[in-house]
Amino acid sequence: MARRPAHRLLSDFDAYERRLWAGRADAYGRGFALLTAYTAEPLLDAVAAGPGTALLDVGTGPGTVAVAALRRGAAVTAVDADPGMAGAAARAAPSLDVRVAALPRLPFPDAAFDAVTGNFVINHVGDPPAAMAELHRVLRPGGRLALTCWRLPPTGGLAVTREAIDRAGVAWPDDVPPPVFTPHGEPAAFAALLAAAGFAGPAVTELDWAHHTDPEHWWENVSAAGVGAAGVVISRQDPAATGRIRREYDRLMAAYATDPGRVALPMHALLAAGGRYSRADEGGGPVASGL
Repeated sequence: MARRPAHRLLSDFDAYERRLWAGRADAYGRGFALLTAYTAEPLLDAVAAGPGTALLDVGTGPGTVAVAALRRGAAVTAVDADPGMAGAAARAAPSLDVRVAALPRLPFPDAAFDAVTGNFVINHVGDPPAAMAELHRVLRPGGRLALTCWRLPPTGGLAVTREAIDRAGVAWPDDVPPPVFTPHGEPAAFAALLAAAGFAGPAVTELDWAHHTDPEHWWENVSAAGVGAAGVVISRQDPAATGRIRREYDRLMAAYATDPGRVALPMHALLAAGGRYSRADEGGGPVASGL
C-alpha cells in the first residue's frame, strides 16, 4: 500500500512537466537554450562523439547538442517529450532523426546506441532511477553516457527569479511541485545514481561559468515568458504582484552587472559520465570498456 502514493506522485510530476513546457519552445530557444548551450561540447567530449558514433540525445529541446554532434560526424537520433521542442530541433537540422518520446520509455531496442547524452533533462523526470535504467538499456555494451544537471538547490544566476518571487512576498503555489531530482543534485549523489543503474566508472565534473546576457532579454524570454517553474509562477500574477517581482529582480540583477544593460550570471552545473560494461564484464566484473 505504501508504494501507490509514491507512484502517483511521480506520475503527477511527469504530467506537470508536460504542462510546464507545452508551447514554450520558442521562448526557451531565445533564452534558456543560449545558457545551456555552454555544456554541449563537454557532453560530447565525455562520450567521445565523432564520425560514425550512433548517438541518442534525450530531452533535445531545440536540438543544440544534437546539432553539435552532427557537426562532429555522428549519426544522431534525438527525442523530446514536447512536440514543440522536437519541431524546433527538426527545423534546426532537417537531416536529424527527431522523435517525440519521454523517459522512462524510449521507442528503441536494447543496445541501440554507442553513446547517449542528455543536457539538463534528468532533473525533469519523475522517476530518476527508472530513467537511468532506460538509458542503460538503450546503450550498447562498451558505450558511454553523459548527462548534465543543475547543482541543486539552485544558486547564483539560476536562483535570481525564484529569489525575486520570495522577496516580493509572492507565495509559491501548492500545485507547482518541488524538483524530484534535488536529492541527486550534488556530485556524490549524482555519481551514485549512475552506479545504481549499472553504469561503470561513474564520474562527476563540476561546471561553472558566467552567462552573459541582457537582463531585459532574460526577463522577457524566461521569467515573463513562463519558462521554468518560476516563470510559470510569475505568469499567474496580477500586474501589482508582477511589478513587485520585477523590482526585486532588477535589484538582484544589479549585483551581476558588467556593462550598462549587461550582466554575467554565475552558473553551477554537474556533468556525470559513465559507461556500460562490455559483454565480457556485464556479470559485474571490475573492468569497464569504453571509459
